[in-house]
Amino acid sequence: MRTAAVAVLGRQPLSFAGRLSMRFKRSALALFVALMALVLTNAAVAKSVTLTYEFQNQKYYFSVNGSSTLTPLMCDSFDNNIYKTETWTATVSPFLQGIAGSMFGPSMTLDYKAAGLIYKSMLAGTLTTLQAQWAVWGLFSTNAQGETLFTTYGGAATDATYLALAGTAPDSAYSGLLLYTPVGGKPGIGPQEFIGYSAVPEPGTMTMFGTGLIGLAGLIRRKLARA
Repeated sequence: MRTAAVAVLGRQPLSFAGRLSMRFKRSALALFVALMALVLTNAAVAKSVTLTYEFQNQKYYFSVNGSSTLTPLMCDSFDNNIYKTETWTATVSPFLQGIAGSMFGPSMTLDYKAAGLIYKSMLAGTLTTLQAQWAVWGLFSTNAQGETLFTTYGGAATDATYLALAGTAPDSAYSGLLLYTPVGGKPGIGPQEFIGYSAVPEPGTMTMFGTGLIGLAGLIRRKLARA
């Protein structure tokens, strides 16, 4: 009798509709996995862009890849020079990721982080453009520190404040920031390096999105197992 009961409760062969449903679920799972991989791959890759210096009104304004929409950026390399309408190739990276290949290198990571926080404070209106610009220049250039305007705009005090903040700030504090490093550029040689901002999430945020896709894929997988 126990054997018979087991036979009655055992899984029955799937109907045509059941097999079709399972195929659909498997296709959905494959789609989510592929999408997740694409998102994570694209989020982590730096890309090459063409910058054209259009004009300056405290901030520097550029066209990126010939776009008619001008992008405001902040220079971090006081000892380099650019000229109006000059065009060059730069590598644009999510800010923290870009420090490894930056103009001043990873040994200046804390200074880059302070510069990023200064730039965000400027965007938020906590610092004026000139306060932020001279402070950022002073982080990377002793020549900038020797300029009268560095003192006028309180560059030393601003740098000290933001270097301290950068020492404990979480990676999320730099979300949205981008680093535009000129290809082949070095301190004092070649075009300037710039900090910018984009509303597109950085890799950390994209990874969270990807993790969500993994969770959704897992949910589909569990449903598949119960089918």
